[in-house]
Amino acid sequence: MALPIRQQARYWGIAAAVFFALLWGIGNVILPFVVGGAIAYFLDPVADRLERAGLSRTAATSVISVIAAMVFVLAALLVVPMLVRQLGQLVNAAPTIFGNLHQFLNDHFPGLLDEGGVVRDTLNSLGRTIQARGGELATGLLSSALSVINALVFIVVVPVVAFYLLLDWDHMISRIDGWLPLDHRAVIRRLAREIDAVLAGFVRGQVSVCLILGTFYAVALILAGLQFGLIVGAIAGLVTFIPYVGAIIGGVLAVGLALYQFWGDWLAIAIVAGIFVLGQFLEGNVITPRLVGKSVGLHPVWLLFALSAFGTIFGFVGMLVAVPVAAALGVVARFGVAQYLDSRLYRGLEAAEPEVGDNDTGGDD
Repeated sequence: MALPIRQQARYWGIAAAVFFALLWGIGNVILPFVVGGAIAYFLDPVADRLERAGLSRTAATSVISVIAAMVFVLAALLVVPMLVRQLGQLVNAAPTIFGNLHQFLNDHFPGLLDEGGVVRDTLNSLGRTIQARGGELATGLLSSALSVINALVFIVVVPVVAFYLLLDWDHMISRIDGWLPLDHRAVIRRLAREIDAVLAGFVRGQVSVCLILGTFYAVALILAGLQFGLIVGAIAGLVTFIPYVGAIIGGVLAVGLALYQFWGDWLAIAIVAGIFVLGQFLEGNVITPRLVGKSVGLHPVWLLFALSAFGTIFGFVGMLVAVPVAAALGVVARFGVAQYLDSRLYRGLEAAEPEVGDNDTGGDD
């Protein structure tokens, strides 16, 4: 006989409270394991395909690990130093850029820049603020992500955790499936499949979209001759998971820098703008439909709220788990709404009993 609903709700509520308490209390300690688990989940379909191709699970995991190590070393030696250098150059160039904008507005729209005017003071203070705080902000973001644990330990632990989780992923899923409560096993399995479908569609798919578009924007902008093309492409790719926001932020930043660098060369400026138009077309019509699918049930506003809430409460680890937890909560919420719409609380007694007088024509002719 199943436990009463009130007792079940109590037990599941305690489990959720323990999970969030652990996340809040030891979030810094479990960061490498969260990252390693995310990497293993992301790469599990690749390992499954290699197994279907004839490799053992150990061989498939080893092949993936070798390729991932080569990509990591290449990125650490080539891409990351270039990103850091361009970010520093962009921060240092901010006063000059705003000074040129100030001069342009003064020449063409002198009325906007009256002495003591809001626009004039804003432009002057904005350039100084970016230079003074930009480097501090970039350093702070990097240190906040890495200071939670020693960088050397983080770099060593994450690959080891990812390797062993990827190696034993199917066995772990099978073991967890055997622990499910028998009375609710079918429902939990169905919800787990829906959560996995959302995560597979959004996390795996959208991360791939971000990497592809970020690489496309960066390479295309560099080939177009934009001075800060790599950092602009990285920023645009990073926020691509929010529909249209990545293209808008990256496009505005790229076109603004192109106006500063190529003023008068309208063809070069048009090429920079065209790169983002082409990227948006490819994202909406080719890349996202193939990798993410039509709909995964995660609204951008819900994602922003989850990232803000979890980041504020649980810090950097909270931001890492925000998307999967938001996906799981979304599936559970849809299940709860479906149960409510099928319940007597929503349908009422009248839904089960025909109304008296349904067949009575009544009334006067």
